[in-house]
Amino acid sequence: MRISQALSKRRLPGRSAEIMILFRVGEFTFAIGANAVEEIRDLTGLQDFSFGRSHQKLEKVKHAFERQGRDYFVVDAAAHFHLDKAHTTRVMVLRDLAAAVSVDGIEGMQEIHSIQGLPTAFSGEERDWYRGLALIKGKVVPVVRPEAFLNRAQTTLLSAWLRTTRAATGVADTA
Repeated sequence: MRISQALSKRRLPGRSAEIMILFRVGEFTFAIGANAVEEIRDLTGLQDFSFGRSHQKLEKVKHAFERQGRDYFVVDAAAHFHLDKAHTTRVMVLRDLAAAVSVDGIEGMQEIHSIQGLPTAFSGEERDWYRGLALIKGKVVPVVRPEAFLNRAQTTLLSAWLRTTRAATGVADTA
């Protein structure tokens, strides 16, 4: 990914900036702090994952993969944001979480100097999804909270279920 040369020259005095990764889900653009993303990868090595209908909030986890002895659970961003089915091409592996997010594409990186609080119109679960809103190239873009995709309790539940499933099927546990 390229960071525009103009970004490095446009520092506002006394203000700190944050580098954001802009990603697309369907027709919508979102931003996430670059420091929250460990890597961006293609779909190679993803295994279908179904936790079952007993946990509706976890139906958004569609795949899993293992890397360096650690399991990662892949949240379908379209399902998470309640959007129409997307055309996934990339996975963003989140830093310090056993979670990754499948997205339609990466639009690039952008330096942001200000994130505005959410208006009161955001009154449901989206208040947990977003840190705020940013104005990027004349567009209002939601800035997501990485921990909103899967919290630690959900990850613990998914990990325990995966270990139990592996034990029942005789597959060696890699974690």
